[in-house]
Amino acid sequence: MAPYEIRFKESVARDLKGLLREQVTVILERICALADNPRPRGCEKLSGLERYRIRQGHYRVIYEIRDRQLVVLVVNIGHRSHVYR
Repeated sequence: MAPYEIRFKESVARDLKGLLREQVTVILERICALADNPRPRGCEKLSGLERYRIRQGHYRVIYEIRDRQLVVLVVNIGHRSHVYR
C-alpha cells in the first residue's frame, strides 16, 4: 500500500507553539508514523465524527483519514483536558 500524505490545518502550528521542543519532536514522530499506518494500535475513532485520535503522553492528536485521496489531515493537537472542546 502506498503511504498516506500528511497534511495539517493551519491552526495546528499555533497548537504546537506552546509546547516544549522535546514534546513537539515526539508528537511529530507519531504523526509521521501515520503515513504508513493511519489506524495504529491504540487509536480511537471519535464518536459522532469521522475523526480519530492518538495519545502521546498528556497530549492528543486529532485527525481525519481520507482513504480515497490517501491523506491524513491533522486537525488539532492539544492537552487532553481541553483538546475535545
